[in-house]
Amino acid sequence: MHYFDYKATKLYGEGVSIERIAKEVGTPVFIYSHKTLVRHYNAFDSAFKDASHIICYSVKANSNLSVLKTFSNLGSGFDIVSGGELKRVIKAGGDPTKVVFSGVGKSEEEIAFAIKKRILLFNVESPQELRLLNKVAVRLKTRARVALRVNPDVDPKTHPYISTGLKQNKFGIETEEAVGEYLYAQKRLKSLDMIGIDCHIGSQITTLKPFVDTLKKIKALTTRLRTLGVDISYVNMGGGLGITYDNEKAPHPSKYGEAVLKATRGLDVTLIFEPGRNLVGNAGILVTKVLYTKKGADKNFIITDAAMNDLPRPSLYDSYHAIKPVTKTRRREITADVVGPICESGDFLARDRELKEVRPGELLSVMSAGAYCFTMSSNYNTRTRAAEVMVKGRNLFVIREREKHEELFKKESMPEKLFKK
Repeated sequence: MHYFDYKATKLYGEGVSIERIAKEVGTPVFIYSHKTLVRHYNAFDSAFKDASHIICYSVKANSNLSVLKTFSNLGSGFDIVSGGELKRVIKAGGDPTKVVFSGVGKSEEEIAFAIKKRILLFNVESPQELRLLNKVAVRLKTRARVALRVNPDVDPKTHPYISTGLKQNKFGIETEEAVGEYLYAQKRLKSLDMIGIDCHIGSQITTLKPFVDTLKKIKALTTRLRTLGVDISYVNMGGGLGITYDNEKAPHPSKYGEAVLKATRGLDVTLIFEPGRNLVGNAGILVTKVLYTKKGADKNFIITDAAMNDLPRPSLYDSYHAIKPVTKTRRREITADVVGPICESGDFLARDRELKEVRPGELLSVMSAGAYCFTMSSNYNTRTRAAEVMVKGRNLFVIREREKHEELFKKESMPEKLFKK
């Protein structure tokens, strides 16, 4: 559920007119609903109220400081994949001791920074990383807590680019190799505490079966490791629970919670979850202005001021985002491609979409744009990145100003010696 609804013919975010935001802030603009963020976090958290658990919001989904602050104030921990994300979490008031550090390519500098900040766990993805982590911990005369990311070889039935738990994926360590690494670390890597198992099988998963299948394997592995003397006290299930973009029937967090608690009954661990899209995806929209309409030989085009640099998911994954008029009309329906100004045929927000006829200057809302949209945006074609706004009740807050072109060239130079003949 989200709080972007029509009042009569006008689209609102909570108690604020989207038309007003576009007028005051300009377009394209991302708009997030504070009430939706809070609702989604509480729904996920309450699904596990009967179990020891930690919610670690996945920063990569949407890393705006105000989004992070909203979750931090609710008691959330954070899942990070870079040192920069850890700095964002700290800046937003997040607790480093409730941070888990994921990702296959952590640098030595990032590892050292995270150890110094006393993060909860490193989700380690390879034997070489495990040894480097120990080396850094020895150098810093401290200890690091570790969960090995185990690859369970479970097909999440999602887009191949966001599937992460199969043998052919780059993530994690296969089960038998992982057992050997736990035992090796226990005996030889004396500055590591091997206390967790981490597993993340993919994103935008809309059925419970892949999670249940994964947990069966993780439960068996936990029991096996304990018999070998490895004291596992954390099981990290990652994220991946999907949302509704179109006609998907994604499970409610309460149903997910029931399935997970049943599958882990008697395991006596603290469960860690890393929801990202599930918390923020439907909490945000992208508002764009129609620049032109054009009738081609074979199809209609609606050309907007938002482009693939603002909303990369359709171009990258052929992803669906619902598109709604900010003001409802009774005009005829047409089938059109909604495209941006970038000089790429892949620059589209929607293809062959049935929409009400629109005119230049009117506004469209691209729905479900809260996750993996702004964080993946770029300055391609020297386009400035969009502003970000959060609405709360009847108030709007600019939480990121629109970039200026001059800021894009600021770090570039034209040394005179370079151009001397």
